[in-house]
Amino acid sequence: MSLRQMEYFLAVVEESSFTRAADGLHVTQPALSHQVKALERSVGGALLERMPRGVRLTPMGRAFLPHAQLAVRSARQAERAARAAAGVAGGELHIATVHALAVGLLPGVAARWRSLHPGVSLVLREYGSTEALEEQLERGVADLAVGPEPAGWPGPLLRIGREELVIVVPFDDPLAGRTAVALAELAHRDWIRCAMEPLVDGVLVLDRACGALGFTPHTVLRTEHTSTAVRMAAAGVGVVMAPAHMVRGAVGEDCVLLSLDPSPRLRPGGPPRHRPLAVFSRVPLTGAAAAFAELIGAGAGAGAGAGGGAAPDPGRPGGPPR
Repeated sequence: MSLRQMEYFLAVVEESSFTRAADGLHVTQPALSHQVKALERSVGGALLERMPRGVRLTPMGRAFLPHAQLAVRSARQAERAARAAAGVAGGELHIATVHALAVGLLPGVAARWRSLHPGVSLVLREYGSTEALEEQLERGVADLAVGPEPAGWPGPLLRIGREELVIVVPFDDPLAGRTAVALAELAHRDWIRCAMEPLVDGVLVLDRACGALGFTPHTVLRTEHTSTAVRMAAAGVGVVMAPAHMVRGAVGEDCVLLSLDPSPRLRPGGPPRHRPLAVFSRVPLTGAAAAFAELIGAGAGAGAGAGGGAAPDPGRPGGPPR
């Protein structure tokens, strides 16, 4: 069994066709078929069922597929890591992140990266939740991840700052003249909810916070993406809670951001006002990965508060990977 055979197998699965897979791989169809049959002989059974119109996985093929995907991804990541260790002169850097950071924090970082390291292209993979982000990084889909700091992460981790969670309202909202609001004041407001809301102990953070204050948020609209939810709030559909750094990336200056009231009496039932952010990886950060982590660590603290970016982490600002 060889890595090339697994790559050929995955190409056939993706295309559902030997002909299209051969075209994409720039090999002849007989050569492709020969390699797949050799792979099937090595595992002891058929992985693919040849049909008049395409192919489909056999039960053995379905069991084999995720392991082949992981093996091929790991081999490619190993190659990138080896090249990155030699410096940042060329190649690709694969980065996994959540949607809010892709919209709010990474555009400026990516622009600076292109200026400093034009020979290294970036491949960005976005996920809807921190759970999916961590799971996919563990499976080897990227060289490093940028996201909310994971609990108990076993690999290298560099804290890069904090993101502030704020309330978004339109300019004509009764609250628009203020700079902060208590969550309890929003008990009778209409809310926009997003599928990408963070979870705390398996409960959506807004539901947990509102429940502690004795009310359930009245939801009038649900969206898939945080950026869509913010645009809806700016249009006056309802209020939404979102990371401050991504709001400007989603709608520019077309809305008002309100900090959550930090008064002591509200803290027990209120939502967290900040979330720590981190760069983390399965393996030590070297070469291009280390350079990107350093760059994003320097840029994350560029602004703070309701109108700015990620605030520096006072506990460990720019600390070394652990």
